[in-house]
Amino acid sequence: MDFSEEIQSLGSRIQKSIGLIKTEEATKQAFIIPFIKALDYDVYDPTEVVPEYTADVGTKKGEKVDYAIMQNDKPIILIECKWCGTNLDKEHASQLYRYFSVTESRIAILTNGVIFRFYTDLEKPNQMDSKPFLEFNLLDIQESLIPELKKLTKFHFNLEELISSAAELKYTREIKLILASQLIKPSDDFVKFFTSQVYSGRITQNVLEQFHTVTKVAFKQFISEELSKRLNSVFDKDNIQLEPDSENQAPDISSAKSPKQKDDARIVTTPEEIEGFIIIRDILKYTVEEGRIFYRDTVSYFGILLDDNKTRPICRLYFNTSQKYLALFDNEDKKEEKIPINNTEEIGNFADRIRNTILKYEDKST
Repeated sequence: MDFSEEIQSLGSRIQKSIGLIKTEEATKQAFIIPFIKALDYDVYDPTEVVPEYTADVGTKKGEKVDYAIMQNDKPIILIECKWCGTNLDKEHASQLYRYFSVTESRIAILTNGVIFRFYTDLEKPNQMDSKPFLEFNLLDIQESLIPELKKLTKFHFNLEELISSAAELKYTREIKLILASQLIKPSDDFVKFFTSQVYSGRITQNVLEQFHTVTKVAFKQFISEELSKRLNSVFDKDNIQLEPDSENQAPDISSAKSPKQKDDARIVTTPEEIEGFIIIRDILKYTVEEGRIFYRDTVSYFGILLDDNKTRPICRLYFNTSQKYLALFDNEDKKEEKIPINNTEEIGNFADRIRNTILKYEDKST
């Protein structure tokens, strides 16, 4: 299999076994060593991969980094490992930071076996950046990042090219994170920029407060319109027409909508519900075939089902009130658990539970 297929296969294996992994050592054996192998390095050859690589730091002697990938007897990639249940956002990578400054490696990885964060020294020479230039999640694989990951493989490793692309990756990633945060809560500076482009009067505090709402609405409408264009593109190959019925009516996704859904004038499928459906289907793209995921909209909620079977609910979206809810069914008795959320972006926080619901149904069917 090619590199992309190998990474996808590793992601599938992790999804199935992650609940069984209870320690850092088990994480290394089950997830991290296979990842290093996927990069085409021989984990059994000490000239290529050195476990417990010694990196003396000042007066601290004998400090060890979990793995060092070697080239010409010099470390080119340092890897610090954590247990797969570790939240990397709470890890400051302080050890990795120290190791980086005393070795010749220009690339460092902090990982829990599921999420891999890649660092270099773009800001100050020989000093690891505080933010990664690339983050790769094996449970939520972004295919656009696989070519970037491939640049770290044994036969494609070119440090100069890697550092060059790292700069673009890092700043693109950071800008996207800023845009995501502005979509949820626009800052004064962000609002002032757009206000100054469209409003000719004096920008007072009252005006700014009004434009906070206007900017947020305009931003969300723009995303919704772009989503509709994307949907048209995705389903065009199936000759499915996705035409919004009105400003508030979402496109009709015929391939996903259940034919059993009742026609009711009170049921209005909104762009936000369709956006939630697309996010959930994207979460599940490596867990179950796309054609097995359906939705049924009702007066009170937007339901997403496996195999269009009401006894196999994946989740429900309650988006018709000021407080939105995501309802999950990953408990043993399939009892609905409603969780308050603020926007569709927060659905991704429950990706593992959504996947586990599918796996629970599939286990019972075998």
